[in-house]
Parts: sequence; C-alpha cells; structure tokens
Amino acid sequence: MALNEAEVFAGLRPIFEEVLDTDATDITRETSAADVPNWDSLAHLEITEMVQRQYRIKFSLQELQHLKTVGDMVDLIVAKTAN
Repeated sequence: MALNEAEVFAGLRPIFEEVLDTDATDITRETSAADVPNWDSLAHLEITEMVQRQYRIKFSLQELQHLKTVGDMVDLIVAKTAN
C-alpha cells in the first residue's frame, strides 16, 4: 500500500485536528511541535499512536527521535508504506 506525500499529508490532517484541537490547514511540512501551542509530549504520543494505527505501521524509538517536523513524519510514513 504505497502512499505518496500528498496522500499521507491529507491523512494526517484529521489526526492533527483531533489531537491538537486546531485547524490543520495551518500545519505544513516545516511545522514542529514548538510551533503549535497544544502540541505537548502527551499530544505527541497520541499523534504517534493514531498514525501507527491508521497506517498499520510501527515506529522504532530511534525513528521517533529523528522526527523534528511534520515533513519528517510524512517522509517516514511514505518510506514505511512503500515496503
């Protein structure tokens, strides 16, 4: 089930809206947790869990540590769904 960047980004928007209680149209590839007031460590865990369930993938701890922006997450999801 290979997905492209646009498909993944579109799939992430509802997750960000639900967890962060924000308009996800403001979220870009460059957005980081520091840019969104409601994006704390608990929200990050919720986002990660929802993403893993939605895309039926698992992130390793090392992969999670390298996620700095939404774009990093998109790229990782694209890579994991390509396999």
